[in-house]
Amino acid sequence: MVSELIDKYLWLVQTFVDAGSAGLSYAQLERRWCSRYGTETYPRRSFNNHRDGIAEVFGIEITCDRSTNRYFIDAGESAVDKRQSVQWLVNTFTVNNLLTLGKERLSGRVSVEDIPSGHRWLTAVMQAMLQDRVLEIHYRKYLSEGTDFRHVHPYAVKEFAKRWYVVGFNEEAGAVRVYAMDRILELKESGTRFTVPKDFDVDRLFADSYGIYPPEGEKPVLVRLKATRREAAYLKDLPLHPSQIVEREEGEDVYLALRLIPNPNFIMELCRHGAALEVLSPQSLREEVAAALEQALKLYCGK
Repeated sequence: MVSELIDKYLWLVQTFVDAGSAGLSYAQLERRWCSRYGTETYPRRSFNNHRDGIAEVFGIEITCDRSTNRYFIDAGESAVDKRQSVQWLVNTFTVNNLLTLGKERLSGRVSVEDIPSGHRWLTAVMQAMLQDRVLEIHYRKYLSEGTDFRHVHPYAVKEFAKRWYVVGFNEEAGAVRVYAMDRILELKESGTRFTVPKDFDVDRLFADSYGIYPPEGEKPVLVRLKATRREAAYLKDLPLHPSQIVEREEGEDVYLALRLIPNPNFIMELCRHGAALEVLSPQSLREEVAAALEQALKLYCGK
C-alpha cells in the first residue's frame, strides 16, 4: 500500500531531522525501525530504496558520511529548511500518525479540519506519481452536467483551501491543467508511463500566483495594501503570498506590498478580510474587489 510506504518515508525523515547533524549509524537506525514497525531486521537494501523514494517524492537527501558511516539530512537540505510546503507535509503526516497511534488516549482532545477529497483519491494519485503512470480521469466541472474523460500525467499534488488538486499534463488539451480531486468521479491508472519534464517544479509554477490558478501568460504586478494593525499581525504570521513585505507602519495602519498575478482566488481572499484590509493599488484590482463587495452588500440590503 502506498499509504504505508509514505508513512515509512515520513517516519524516516522525521527520525533523521530529530537526530540532527550527528545523524545515525545504520545499527541505531535499524533498532529504531524494528521498534517502530515490529520487525526483526531492517534490510539495508530496503533502506536504500526508501532513501531513493524520499529523494524523489520530497526532494530530501539522506546522505552518508563515509568517514564515520553515519547517515543524516544536511541542515541546509532538511525537511524543516527545504521549503515551507515540505515542512507542512511532514508535519501533517506526523500529526496524523500520532493521532492514529494514540487515538484512544487523545480522543476528544485534538481537532483537525477534514479535507474530503484527500480520502478517496490522494493515495491513488501519489501512487501513480511514484510510478510515473498516466491516469484516466472522469471529471465533472462545477456548474457542468457533463463528464469529461482525460488522460493526465500527474506531475504533482497541491493543497489549497481544504481541497487537494492534481497538477498534470492533459494529453487531450496538450497543456498542464489543474484538477480538483473532489470533482473526480472515476480514476484509474492507464497502464502507460510518462516522463516528468526535468525543469518541472510545482512551487515555481505557482510562484507568481495565488491559489490554484497557474499563470497563462500574465505578468505579476505590484499590489499595495493597507491593513489594520490587528489584521497585519495575523498577516505577518501567515502572509498572503511569499513576496509579501511590510513597507511602513503609520499609527494604527500597516502598509503591505506583494508581487503576484491577481486572480479570482486572490480577489476572494481580499474580500474575506472585509474592512480590515484595503487595496490601494493597482486601481484595476481595487475596482474588482470593490465590485465584489458591493455585489455582496446588495444581497443584504435588498438593493
